[in-house]
Amino acid sequence: MKDLFGKAMFDFQTNNSPEDIITETSITEEDEMSVEYLFRSYDEMPKLEQKALQLAFGKTLDVGCGAGSHSLSLQKDRNLDVTSIDISEKAIETCKLRGVKKALVQNILDFEGEKFDTILLLMNGTGIFEKLHNCNKYLSKLKTLLNKDGQILIDSSDIIYMFDEDEDGGKWIPSDNDYYGELVFNISYKGEKEESFDWLYLDYNTLQNAATANGLKCELILEGDHYDYLARLSI
Repeated sequence: MKDLFGKAMFDFQTNNSPEDIITETSITEEDEMSVEYLFRSYDEMPKLEQKALQLAFGKTLDVGCGAGSHSLSLQKDRNLDVTSIDISEKAIETCKLRGVKKALVQNILDFEGEKFDTILLLMNGTGIFEKLHNCNKYLSKLKTLLNKDGQILIDSSDIIYMFDEDEDGGKWIPSDNDYYGELVFNISYKGEKEESFDWLYLDYNTLQNAATANGLKCELILEGDHYDYLARLSI
């Protein structure tokens, strides 16, 4: 990976002529994303993210922390002990420059040695699962990192609304999709193209079934304005 998302964040943080990130998926056309959005304050966050930060307690792990906005809010406003991880080296550099105290370049599947009261996976937290068949692998790993009374706060969206309806009112989903929430993402930044990567949007019922299969309770905490939701998983 060229780490273009990370480069965009680092450019914004260091005032190095940041530009919009161009995103495109297997079911959507090109769109522009302002990198400034990744640096939003608590007051600028969607209600789902605000709710997750309100519910966070104790020792916290922020998975896929990006520019560290969630971590900083918990660290500064709630005085929580937060560990922030991301696979992007530039994202972690950005976090450190912004004042995140514990920021590590780390894949969650390789994370060892600590347990947490709260694990956050926000901004479509199920995305890192990549494919539906990976849910068990990720959820079982996350479960090993939870303290006895801990929680996983995770958000996603049911993107069935993005598919066309047929004459009978059913949804037309391309036959090459094993699950309709499995997308392929392409991003570009400053004329460079990133390697394509898989990204998973998971409807709540499917997440609930996967959680149950891995011995986790699943609770719907809040629904957003556009098919998105926040869920809490616990042992």
